[in-house]
Parts: sequence; C-alpha cells; structure tokens
Amino acid sequence: MQPRLAVMEKRAVARPTLPAPPPLKVGVMRTLGRLMLVAVLAVALHFLFTWAEGWIRQNDYGWAMPGLLALVLLIYAVLIAIPFVPGVEIGLSVLAAGGAEIAPLVWLATASGLMLAYMVGCTLPLAWLHRVLLDLRLTGAAEIVARFEALPPKGRVACVQTLLPRKYCGWIVKYRYVNLAVLINIPGNSVIGGGGGIALISGLSGMFRVPLTMLTIALATAPVPLAIWLFGWTLPFG
Repeated sequence: MQPRLAVMEKRAVARPTLPAPPPLKVGVMRTLGRLMLVAVLAVALHFLFTWAEGWIRQNDYGWAMPGLLALVLLIYAVLIAIPFVPGVEIGLSVLAAGGAEIAPLVWLATASGLMLAYMVGCTLPLAWLHRVLLDLRLTGAAEIVARFEALPPKGRVACVQTLLPRKYCGWIVKYRYVNLAVLINIPGNSVIGGGGGIALISGLSGMFRVPLTMLTIALATAPVPLAIWLFGWTLPFG
C-alpha cells in the first residue's frame, strides 16, 4: 500500500505545465494594485484604531465606553489579521493603554484576528498564489506551488520535507505548530509577514489542521495578556 501511495505522490509532484507569465507591465500593475489595496486598508484601520484609542483615553462617557472599547478591539482584531502589520507591538500598546482590566479582551481580540487570517488562508485557493507568483515572474516558485496544489495535506507535509535538508531543517516541519507559536510571538515579525501573514500562509499551505492551529494560536497569544490580568503587571510604555 505504501509503495503505491509513494508512486501516486510522485506522479502528483511531477513537473506541471505552467501557463505563460503575463506581459511584464500587466504583472507589475496587478502586483502594485494588490499591494496598494492592502496598504490602504492597513493604514485606514490603523488611523481609525489610533483615533479611537486616543479618544477613549481622553474622554469618559460612562455607558458609551463598553461599546467604544468593543469597537477598538474589533478594529484591532481586523488590523492584526492583515499581513505585515506589527501585531505584537500594537497588542502591547493596547495593553499598556488599557491595563489589566482589558487584558482578557485583548487576548480574545488577538487570537480572533489571527484565527481570522488563518481561516481566510484556508479558503483561498493556491491558484491565487500561483497567479501572484507568475505576475512577479517567479516561475520556479510558481512551479513548486503548482506541484504542491495537486497534493493532499499529508502529501504536502512530505513534499516540504523533501525540499528542506532533513539533517538540519526536518524539525521545522515536524514541530510546525511549535514553530508557528514562536513566530507569532517574535517582536519584529512584521518583516516576515506579521502574525496575520504567518497565520494566512499557514492556512494557505493546507499543512495545519484547524483544531490544532486554533489551539496553538489561543495558547501562543495568551501568556502576556493573562500575566498582566492575573498578576497586575504594567508595561513601561503607552
């Protein structure tokens, strides 16, 4: 049975026939359009978030505050789901501003935003990434994605393992949930896509099971907010 499965996977990973990349001008314009859309959305949400956070700090409107706080946390959850947004830094600023009382809500918003990014990744077809790579004329990467797309989840794990030097990098795939948790928490991870981008790619890859990924995100985002909530820690900025 296993040899047969190996033969099937080998056939599935066979060199695919790639469509020709679009004209350079078309590919560049489409890529710039995608980047501008993401940038405008991120900037707009960040501006709205900063304004709402500052307004709450400066005013006390009693009954209206819970609704405004919920709005800020909702904006924060959507903002952190966007790739290349510095989610760790923004989350810490929210905790510094709100204190221990809202720490559980910040945790919920952080986990929800990253789970949203992961689920969006699960629903996006790899063909979308394939088109993006062709627009950038990264035909080698597009070929790998095309091979990857034809495989079932277990086959994708095996495929990535074959692409990495097993002696040194096999642990990256084997302990992928632990690595996901570490990457989410690294300050400055916006350079590699931020928490939202990391979660999005995790979902897009098809290598992460939904229940385990949800649990990983919930646990990875819990330590700092819960420590602030339980022990009353304060952050030295805000």
